Amino acid sequence: MTRFAALHHSAGPLLLPNAWDHASARALAAQGFTAIGTTSLGVAAAAGLPDGAAGTRDETLRLALTLGRGPFLLSVDAEGGFSKVPEEVGEFARQLAVVGAVGINLEDGLAPAARHAAKTAAVKSAAPGLFVNARTDTYWLGGHDRRAETLARLDTYRQAGADGVFVPGLTDPAEIAALVKHLDVPLNVLYSPSGPTLTCLTDLGVRRVSLGSLLYRRALGAALEAVAEVREGRAPHGPAPTYDDVQALSG
Repeated sequence: MTRFAALHHSAGPLLLPNAWDHASARALAAQGFTAIGTTSLGVAAAAGLPDGAAGTRDETLRLALTLGRGPFLLSVDAEGGFSKVPEEVGEFARQLAVVGAVGINLEDGLAPAARHAAKTAAVKSAAPGLFVNARTDTYWLGGHDRRAETLARLDTYRQAGADGVFVPGLTDPAEIAALVKHLDVPLNVLYSPSGPTLTCLTDLGVRRVSLGSLLYRRALGAALEAVAEVREGRAPHGPAPTYDDVQALSG
C-alpha cells in the first residue's frame, strides 16, 4: 500500500483540500496538509476555459509538473482523462506519475460505465502505483433511480481496479452509510457547507472528504468582497497574507 493509499485507512477520513496554483498548494501545505488535490474548475478558470470540457489537458499536466515535487502528496483532478480513448487516458496518467503525482481523480460524466471502467483499467496498467479515485456523477447528473445506478457504476469501476470511489453531490447521511456498508474500497464525498459536518462524515465511515472548488470560489468571493469594501470607502476585513508571505511560497 502506498503512503497516499494508507491515508484513506487511518483513524479519520483524509481531508483533501484542492489547490489551483503553486501558491495555493504551498499555503495549504504550510497549514499541515500532507496531501493536496487540484481543482479542475480553478485550473480551467485560470486559463479562461470551461470546466469539464476536456480542454485543460496541458494546463493540468503543467500544474502537476509544478506541484509534483512539492512537500506534499499530490492527487490530480483530471476531469474524464481528457480523452474518450482509454489508452490515451492511461498515457496521461503515466505522465502524471512521472512528474510526481500519486493520485488521479477520474469523473464519468455519466458516460457509458464500460468506457469509464476501461479508462480506469488503462490507468492502472500504465501507472500501477497511482491511486485511482473513480468518480460517478449520478447525484449531480443522474435520473430518479440514482441509488441503483450509483451502486452499479461503482461496482463496475471497482472491478476495473479503482482504488477508491467518489460520489459528489451525495449528502444524505442514510444513503452515505448504506454506500459505505456496500463498498470494499474507500468512499470519497464532496464536502458541502449545507451537508454533513466532517465529524458526521467520519462517524458514517467516509474515508476521504474533498473540498473540490470550494476554496477557489471562496478566494474569488473574498477578492470581490474586498474590492467592494474599498470602493465603498471601507477597509477590507478578513485575513490577508503579506507580500513577503506570498513571496515565501515561491520557494
